Amino acid sequence: MIGLVATDLDGTLVRSDGSVGERTRRALARAEDAGIVVVFVTGRPLRWAREVFEHVGSHGLAIVSNGALVWDVAADAPYLERAIDPAVGLEVCALIRSAVPGSTFAVETAAAGIALEPEFLERHPVPDGARRGPLEEILDAPALKLLARHERLAPQEFWDRAAAAVGDRAVITWSSATTLLEISAAGVTKATTLALLAEQHGLGPGQVAAFGDMPNDIPLLEWAGTSYAMANAHPTVIAVADRVVASNDDEGVAQVLEDLLAG
Repeated sequence: MIGLVATDLDGTLVRSDGSVGERTRRALARAEDAGIVVVFVTGRPLRWAREVFEHVGSHGLAIVSNGALVWDVAADAPYLERAIDPAVGLEVCALIRSAVPGSTFAVETAAAGIALEPEFLERHPVPDGARRGPLEEILDAPALKLLARHERLAPQEFWDRAAAAVGDRAVITWSSATTLLEISAAGVTKATTLALLAEQHGLGPGQVAAFGDMPNDIPLLEWAGTSYAMANAHPTVIAVADRVVASNDDEGVAQVLEDLLAG
């Protein structure tokens, strides 16, 4: 019996145009009505995750920033933070910059949003008031997530070289179509944070179904008792998932939820 459904957002639950389909809306509501806890587990920062909070269900919790923050949607307040200490963050960035010259960095926090080095070329609109400055100035408080960008390397090469340089000091992953790495505190992944929430509901991995499409979803899919990769998923994600379902644009998550509820 599935008691909890954990789903990524972009490329998984959310369609390519940024919307949540009506079939998916109905399936999420039906799952919640049936007593299944639905948890959104996303790499998105809080400011982008808010766009879909209306679909999170009555339990009101969402995991954002790859597990670094659990947000209480009803209270509009942090429920759990698993941040990177500034000293550790500076060390990690220095190791990456030494191993991969040309790396630039940005910092995500719950309170202040994003802050960027002057050379960091953000692909999305930068919020008004976002700070730009040297890393030592913008990484002056615990960070939910560090972002590392490279303008010449492919994502996999950048990931491999950065991860080798950092070792177990932090968790490095990626979910972007561009060469952008996402860095979390040691031990912090979508999976480890979801495990904490599942335990609070009296649930183990065998009662969890998880959906994803990109490498930052791999720990989540490996932890869950039943895992689904979207048809549009990265090959490394398809390789670890138990099953492959229809794409995000074809509302594959909704199809699985309908089957679970019918059973």
